[in-house]
Amino acid sequence: MAIVGSLQNFTEFWESFAVISEVQPRIQALLDMEELTEPAQPKHTDKADMQMKDVHFGYGDSEIIHGISFTAKTGSVTAFVGPSGSGKSTLAKLIARFWDVQEGSITIGGHDVKEFTCDSLLKNMSMVFQNVYLFHDTIENNIKFGCPDATHEQVVEAAKKACCHDFISALPQGYDTVIGEGGSTLSGGEKQKIACASADAIHPDIFVLDEPSSNLDIATIEDLIGVIRHWQSEKKTVIVAEHRLYYLVPYADRILYMTNGSIT
Repeated sequence: MAIVGSLQNFTEFWESFAVISEVQPRIQALLDMEELTEPAQPKHTDKADMQMKDVHFGYGDSEIIHGISFTAKTGSVTAFVGPSGSGKSTLAKLIARFWDVQEGSITIGGHDVKEFTCDSLLKNMSMVFQNVYLFHDTIENNIKFGCPDATHEQVVEAAKKACCHDFISALPQGYDTVIGEGGSTLSGGEKQKIACASADAIHPDIFVLDEPSSNLDIATIEDLIGVIRHWQSEKKTVIVAEHRLYYLVPYADRILYMTNGSIT
């Protein structure tokens, strides 16, 4: 009977062993990756124009971005539209230098992104991802995550621009309300607005939005358009990767349609 009990325990943990044997090599491969190179004397720029020149990129031996070239001028809104898998989100991540391009170049203010440190690059650029993740902390601390020295007045200003000040003020603790892990206590639209406020609080010159309208209702999308229009009025450069064409038309200066990693 003692042997049977031990075998029962073993079978319960067998699934965990299988998961560990599958996941551990992936984690080790991530830890073994080379760090992105950073220059000893990084460049600095106060310009917000962004340009891609004949960019090629792929994962392993499979190329998924094929010779993309375009220019996003200061104060303009450039939108990438296309079906899932066309390469929109990959381009957004390449602009922020999550990876290095394999051919071609990406420049900001006339300087290759490789000439900036990661910190200096992201001080001039804010990203709002498709899947917003908020921390188990107050709303105020989530908004000023990228700029911990921001004052309460600056946080409120960013929230007003992102159309979330009203619903935050209506909460019992206001900006001191603690959000559940991952933003579980908020709706998808509320999380998206707080993410936009956090992006704005850094006061970047460039905003990169990756599928910002995903899982949003029409009313929240209208609020999001208002946020983008506000950034336009401040002469910020906005780059949007989006699969919905119809709501981009009113405000985008340029719409690039992508298919299979190319601008068609």
